[in-house]
Amino acid sequence: MSSETGPGSGFGERRGEFGPGEMPEKYRQPEATEEYQSLGQRLVEGIVNDKLALFGAVVVVLFVLTAAFAPFIAPHGQEERFGFMKEPGENSVGDFDGDGQTETVFHPLGTDSFGHDILSRLIFGARVSLLVALATLAISLTIGTGIGILAGYYGGVVDSLLMRYVDFQWAFPELILGVGIIAISGGLGVTNVVIAIGIAYIDDFARLIRGEILSIREEEYITAARAIGMGDARIMVREMLPNAVAPIIVQATLMIPLAILAEAGLSFLGLGVKPTTPTWGLLLSQGRDFISQAWWISVMPGLAIMVVVLAFNMFGDGLRDAFDISEGEVDER
Repeated sequence: MSSETGPGSGFGERRGEFGPGEMPEKYRQPEATEEYQSLGQRLVEGIVNDKLALFGAVVVVLFVLTAAFAPFIAPHGQEERFGFMKEPGENSVGDFDGDGQTETVFHPLGTDSFGHDILSRLIFGARVSLLVALATLAISLTIGTGIGILAGYYGGVVDSLLMRYVDFQWAFPELILGVGIIAISGGLGVTNVVIAIGIAYIDDFARLIRGEILSIREEEYITAARAIGMGDARIMVREMLPNAVAPIIVQATLMIPLAILAEAGLSFLGLGVKPTTPTWGLLLSQGRDFISQAWWISVMPGLAIMVVVLAFNMFGDGLRDAFDISEGEVDER
């Protein structure tokens, strides 16, 4: 009898000493020790030591700053017109501001078929690309994470139903699925593009998070949480989700370039934003009719898309490697 109630007995035999939601020390998740507190430092060191990841991080920061401060960085307004189809490095000469004086305007990336300065249009287009990418990420991450947690935690019928939907969606290419959603929503615009792309990438997060939750739910502290009567919602939000944040962050960095490419693809097909909205995909599309006369109209936005997408992929790969190293170091301790 004493073996069941003595000081050395297990948690199950002494659970009467703890109130609802309270967990014995030995069953709790590790506290924020120096190893965990220095996780951010090790991640920074991992990125800095990886030259490709560092390059990607620098380009990503510049892209975000350019999008945020576009009106202050762009040399001209997005609708200002100058000479038509000026080559990169050429000047436009004329009275462009209506003050009666002749002006000379330099165009480092040239002008398009409407006379817009391509550099200015690219800078303003970065705002739309970043907005679409972040809004798309919010939708796909929120819904996909919710599906993955529910499927992984409950299993059984819930898992089968949710994952069959995910498998059904996964069978369709994201671009085709986005085109179908835009067709159903019935119209162009940033909002419809965000919804279409966001829904199209739900399955990526759902499959990833489900796999993480299937592993986490077998941990000892999850068993202890159930034993003390902690509710399912609290276990999923307070205990499981924080332990799955590393793969979520990595997937988010890899999701943003996919969203940028998807928006560019839809805009190139004429199914994205309205024609008056400057986006990189739309600029790319507008130049295809003049590719033999003015190659720079399509090449410049194409290069911008390539550099930003490549930078996000490099940064995401470096972040994934840094997380793997950090987790390995913590496990060794």
